[in-house]
Amino acid sequence: MNTPDQNQTVRATDLTRQFGERVAVNKVSFTLNRGEVLGFLGPNGAGKTTTMQMLTGNLAPSAGQVEICGIDMLDRPTDAKARIGYLPETPPLYRDLTVNEFLQLAGRLHRVPKKQLGAAVESAKQRCGIGDVGQRLIGALSKGYQQRVGIAQAIIHNPDVVILDEPTVGLDPNQIRDIRALIRELGGAHSVILSTHILPEVEQVCNRVQIIHKGQLVFADSLGGVKEFRGRSLMLGLRNAPAIEAIAAVPGVAHVEPARSGLFRVEPHADTDPTEALVQAAWEGKWNLFQLAPAVSSIEDVFVQLTHREETV
Repeated sequence: MNTPDQNQTVRATDLTRQFGERVAVNKVSFTLNRGEVLGFLGPNGAGKTTTMQMLTGNLAPSAGQVEICGIDMLDRPTDAKARIGYLPETPPLYRDLTVNEFLQLAGRLHRVPKKQLGAAVESAKQRCGIGDVGQRLIGALSKGYQQRVGIAQAIIHNPDVVILDEPTVGLDPNQIRDIRALIRELGGAHSVILSTHILPEVEQVCNRVQIIHKGQLVFADSLGGVKEFRGRSLMLGLRNAPAIEAIAAVPGVAHVEPARSGLFRVEPHADTDPTEALVQAAWEGKWNLFQLAPAVSSIEDVFVQLTHREETV
């Protein structure tokens, strides 16, 4: 057995889950290091939630392996789960308890020693910005504060890995900003896996991105790698641009949309390269071509290119 990397907190190897004949997750492998915030993306039904349930030990894989800080989830589930803090999409809150009562309960469930429990509760409250609401009933708090309480219960035992499922859904802009700041702060001391449908959120708080589609991992890279991703889209720059229909009529062009002044994003037809045809059309039409290059990608571009085409076939 290899000596585990002390900086590595999560290792998933060929993680697979079947439900009858349907393969929900198919041989997904990745690692996560301490101090990283990983954005975990995918369309509805892609296998995102199933993967997170296997990572947290709430669902056994049909095949493959999960290790948390070098501890095998199947061989030593209690030890592995003790290293994880989890906030599901619907926070597991007891609305009739005060914040202090609930966090004390969460601490006991996470086996925080009795002598350390009070300090652990206060530390979690301070880190999550709820230090002044300890005596209030959870049910009387705003949704933003309830999300903070949910994150507090996930970190009260100071886990190595924090997994957050859609933590900003339903929050107002100020609450979203505060929760994102908290996630960035958590990334300094823990490894964080953030599942979200809000793509700009990933750009603001994550330093790595993974995309799962139809049960398979189709993209895994840093944020810098996202910008360097070269899909099939082209960025066309014209100083004397014609009507957009003229560009769309160039052989090999499937779709055109304006990007900004004089720039157009061009999507080619499958298995075609319209570069030469665009140069020829620009010369003949006197469009004054000044740029024709692969488009620099955003997370949204990568997500759409890797997941949308198959779904529209």
